[in-house]
Amino acid sequence: MARRGARNTGGQYTARVIHENALSAIGSTPLVRLSRIHPPGNLVAKIEYMNPGGSIKERIAVSMIDRAEDLGLLIEGGTIIEPTSGNTGVGLAIVGAVRGYRIICTVPDKVSKEKQDLLRAYGVEVIETPTELLPADPDSYYGVARRLVEEIPGAYSPNQYTNPGNPESHYLTTGPEIWEQTDGNLGALVAGVGTGGTITGAGRFLKKMNPDVLVVGIDPEGSIFTAPSEDQVHQYEVEGVGEDFWPETLDPDVIDEYLMVTDVECFSTTRRLARREGLLVGGSGGLAVHGAIHVATEYPERLVVVILPDSGRGYLSKVFNDDWMQAHGYEVE
Repeated sequence: MARRGARNTGGQYTARVIHENALSAIGSTPLVRLSRIHPPGNLVAKIEYMNPGGSIKERIAVSMIDRAEDLGLLIEGGTIIEPTSGNTGVGLAIVGAVRGYRIICTVPDKVSKEKQDLLRAYGVEVIETPTELLPADPDSYYGVARRLVEEIPGAYSPNQYTNPGNPESHYLTTGPEIWEQTDGNLGALVAGVGTGGTITGAGRFLKKMNPDVLVVGIDPEGSIFTAPSEDQVHQYEVEGVGEDFWPETLDPDVIDEYLMVTDVECFSTTRRLARREGLLVGGSGGLAVHGAIHVATEYPERLVVVILPDSGRGYLSKVFNDDWMQAHGYEVE
């Protein structure tokens, strides 16, 4: 009789690998076909919440801190300070725990309570700031982070919006993983755009391997990437994606086209993924999948890979809460 736990639910033996720490367990996340939400079967998702801390941002956290250590920008026992919507902070917290750094994160107040509590659970010092403030404002979550770096001796801010280690991590890991997992047969990469690191790095690698790979960026309505003009940039509910400025880590030349998705479409698809595919993801994942369904429908001959950045466990009080949805004017199915 086979021992319990010897096999996974897919009937294949799992690799018996002992990682030296949580950092070496980051990456090598699976691809899952979304055949229930898109029956033609040419849409697959890369499940980034399978990383130890539950999001894709752990990839860039390691890369950015490796770079800082190599350049002498971060000293032993120093303080890492980062403005974040939560996931990058968790990634940095994991690095800090393993390597002995103090972590301070500034977050906009639209970030869910679960995500803020999660940061604190890792020992992160969390400072909440008003969401509506522009990056140049000294009281915005960007501005407060800048001030703390100046005030605290030995402090360093990776700044995921300017750090070349952000897209580089996806060029070296995410892109090659997708290429190998699809045997080089993918036709399109779809991802939400925030810092732009994921779509820039992974897209750049995949286009190097095959220039015909279509790279599509998905953007929430109100974000600058798809706004007709800057005066039409406005607030939106989904977290961790979209921006009100153009990050240095985004290379627009890698992206072939953008699709805009509304909060309504985003949250509806997020909930459908949980109930029809068994995938509990954050709103940015629902946003990406809503756009990816359009791409997979338009190009039925192509295998479309969509990136799901994080878990829905950080949003139980919001997108998965019927009362919150109804209070914000969203229909509940």
